[in-house]
Amino acid sequence: MIWMPIVATLCHIIKDGCFLLQKKPIGLFGGGKWNGVGGRLKPGESPEVCVRREVFEETGLKLLNLKFHGTLNFYFGNREELDWVVHIFSTTNFEGEPKSSEEGELRWFDFEEIPFEEMWGDDRYWLPLVLKGKNFCGNFYFDEEGKRLLDFDLKSE
Repeated sequence: MIWMPIVATLCHIIKDGCFLLQKKPIGLFGGGKWNGVGGRLKPGESPEVCVRREVFEETGLKLLNLKFHGTLNFYFGNREELDWVVHIFSTTNFEGEPKSSEEGELRWFDFEEIPFEEMWGDDRYWLPLVLKGKNFCGNFYFDEEGKRLLDFDLKSE
C-alpha cells in the first residue's frame, strides 16, 4: 500500500493587531489546542480554494485576499513517512463577523498574547514569521501522539 500524506490548509486571519484562533473540541485532530482556521483539501481542490471554503464553513467569513506564506511538513512517530502537508496562508481582508461552529470556539488574540502553551509545539517557530509577512518552509517532527516536538528545520526568506 502506498502511504499518502494528508494535505491541508491553515489561515491566520489578522485584524487591528489581533489574529483569530480556533480551539478544536476534544475528539477532533488537534482537539484542545488553539490554531488557525483550515482543513483538508478535497480531491481536485487547490490549496487556495480549500482555505477559502474551510474558513467560510468554520467561521462564516468570506476571504477577499490571501497571502501564501509557505508549506510545512509534519511527521508523527516514524520520521520516514510524511503525515501532513499544510499550506499556510494569512489575510487582513475579509467580510463578515466570525461565528464559532462545531469545529471549535473562535477568539481574537493580541499579537503580544499568543497562547503558545495551548498550541501545537511548532507554532512558536513559524507563527511569528506569518505575523511579519514572511515566507517560509519547514519540517516538524513530533512524537507519535503529537504531544512533543522532537526536531525541526525551518527556512525563511
